Amino acid sequence: MITWADFEKIEMRVGTILEVHDFPEARNPAYQLTIDFGELGIKRSSAQITSLYSKEDLVNKQVMAVVNFPPKQIGKFMSECLVMGVYGDNKEVILLQPERLVKNGSKIG
Repeated sequence: MITWADFEKIEMRVGTILEVHDFPEARNPAYQLTIDFGELGIKRSSAQITSLYSKEDLVNKQVMAVVNFPPKQIGKFMSECLVMGVYGDNKEVILLQPERLVKNGSKIG
């Protein structure tokens, strides 16, 4: 169990995907995402979402992400946030996104 104070340390924000690139160096099929978090700036992330999403479908899509993890080196790529999703029946990742368009950087609570 975690405390409420532990939970409050997690910064979950909404951002809009600006760019999507293949990530052939990844161990599992993945994309490299560039995401606009408004006042928090632009952050990059690696996401294993290739089975359900094409690169074209992802551009301009709003997603939810944890933005206060330390950067993580994945091959030659530096991931700066964790895009959030739900594991489907076949272990594919289904992205979490707001029901309506919201301002980039909006806090999830």
